[in-house]
Amino acid sequence: MDIRERCPEKVVSAQEALSRIKNGSRIFIGTGCGEPQHLIRNLVGNPIIQDAVVYQMLSFTLSEYVDDPQFLKRFALKVFFISTSMRKAAFEGKIDYLPAYLSQIPNMFTSQRIGLDVALVQVSPPDRFGYCSLGVSVDITKAGLEAARMVIAQVNPRMPRTWGDCIVHVDEIDYFVPHEEPLVEALPSSKNQEIAQRIGYYVNQLVDDGATIQVGFGHLPNAILAYLMDKKDLGVHTQVITDSFLPLLENNVITNKKKTLLPGRVVASLCMGSEKLYRYVDDNPQFYFRSSDFVNDPTVIARNDNLISISSALEVDLTGQVCSDSMGYFFYSGIGDQVDFLRGSTMSKGGFAIIALPSTAQNGKVSRIVPSLSEGAGVATTRGDVNFVVTEYGIAELKGKSIYQRVMELAQIAHPKFREELIEVAKKRHYIFADQLPPAQDDLIFLEGYKSRLALRNGKTIEFRPLLPSDEFAYRNFFYSLKEETIYLRFFYKMKLFSHEHAQQQWASVDYRKNMSIIGLIQKGGYQEIMAIGSYADDGNGRAEVAFVVREDFQGMGVTSHMLPLLETIAKANGFRGFVASVLKENQAMLRVFKKRYPDAKIETGGGIDISIVMDFPTQPTQQTQ
Repeated sequence: MDIRERCPEKVVSAQEALSRIKNGSRIFIGTGCGEPQHLIRNLVGNPIIQDAVVYQMLSFTLSEYVDDPQFLKRFALKVFFISTSMRKAAFEGKIDYLPAYLSQIPNMFTSQRIGLDVALVQVSPPDRFGYCSLGVSVDITKAGLEAARMVIAQVNPRMPRTWGDCIVHVDEIDYFVPHEEPLVEALPSSKNQEIAQRIGYYVNQLVDDGATIQVGFGHLPNAILAYLMDKKDLGVHTQVITDSFLPLLENNVITNKKKTLLPGRVVASLCMGSEKLYRYVDDNPQFYFRSSDFVNDPTVIARNDNLISISSALEVDLTGQVCSDSMGYFFYSGIGDQVDFLRGSTMSKGGFAIIALPSTAQNGKVSRIVPSLSEGAGVATTRGDVNFVVTEYGIAELKGKSIYQRVMELAQIAHPKFREELIEVAKKRHYIFADQLPPAQDDLIFLEGYKSRLALRNGKTIEFRPLLPSDEFAYRNFFYSLKEETIYLRFFYKMKLFSHEHAQQQWASVDYRKNMSIIGLIQKGGYQEIMAIGSYADDGNGRAEVAFVVREDFQGMGVTSHMLPLLETIAKANGFRGFVASVLKENQAMLRVFKKRYPDAKIETGGGIDISIVMDFPTQPTQQTQ
């Protein structure tokens, strides 16, 4: 449709359209990369317009003017999210931040809680039926347009036509300003790739094939996407699509086949990136754009089974509180979509949320895992909403955990140089036991190489990894789940209690080199529980004393036969030449495992109740038994 033929009286220049704006007007401007740059520049350049209030979600073009005192006299700028280009102005108090959940902003417009006189938006040319598309900027733009008393639209043939609830008829627009120009491009800055890679490695462990993912605003969440390339049939339900999604889409990692809500479709509100991305979404039925009151509604999000939310934060305190919108008293970004998706993912069947952040800031000078949030920092996400926190040092699981457990989980993923300090503060605040040992101060990334999996005949899978200080309660529960006979075979006496002091003694000796413990974990509902432990300890003579205990319902399934060569590999790497073990004479099952792995083992039987076995490591690899 040619708007000049359909409604010629509405087709005007930017100056003419903007001359209809009265002083004191409340003006809404379309979001982010879809903002109407030509209209914005003419708005600022029109000296007649005075004392206007401007509302915008993400602002780019106006950042060119916020240092001009004359601009600040004429316009009061209120933003729902502080873009990178607006950060300095926010710190200096030149713009006003309006904190709100994205899912609720559209209703603020439609209910007139925030009244709007004018909406400046950018649209594609109308189709033959007279429908324009809001393209890459739907989020709160559709609601702003519908609530405003007057709508001025920049018609740009470069604006993609997107599918979904993102169309507006020419009859709903008061003035059209034809103007072609490139859309704003928003490409993520390149930051520490090593840290992003390590965080991506851990996030990869949490994302299963077939999951539906959401990725929040910011450099790090988008950088993480590159480390999901080995996944299959991922789905997407997210606020914003960026260039980081393109490789996953082009390589059919994202297929949306397993989604339970709108299968086959990428659901989003915004598109922010490069011209390549804009051409990719143009008239692409794989994408389904809706406004934020749909995309970010937690009850809608929850209709996606296995929804995994991935977002970032500025800091996380030891109890699990998250700050994402301010650095102390300085507003830095915004609440955005984080809380909506955290709560939606929690309600999703099989879903959960991940907060990913580097362990330090300011070139390693300060920790992002902190005893308490900085003075003035806002709690964007409460301690009750957080599930996983990931840094380049590992994964902390907080859901269902006490303050004591949270402290230990978070301290062990903090930067090593801050761990002892965090533990000391936690002791002073009585978060943890006064005798609590701090996590090792080493970078334990090498422990990732010690992880493995074992598929059992009953269809279950056991995951094996090194024991960590945060496992104390799980270890305790494991001990009390064992039968008296199993405990006797392991400890040679009927041990009744597994106290905190006993646990501390266990971890005091674990240095992951000379002394090592591997645990086997089985999935049970939404959490994992320990069902086996294998350990070795330096005996001082070039060998290590080895011992195992397996829960009764997993005995006879090859668990110990799997763990023994794992421990052997680690022991060899740390200079040991063999294992020694003391086994009760009645524990024939354990003896058979040792003899099968080490047929040349030396067995010494004395007059006591146990047998001593010396097992030197073979010089040639021995085939692992299952």
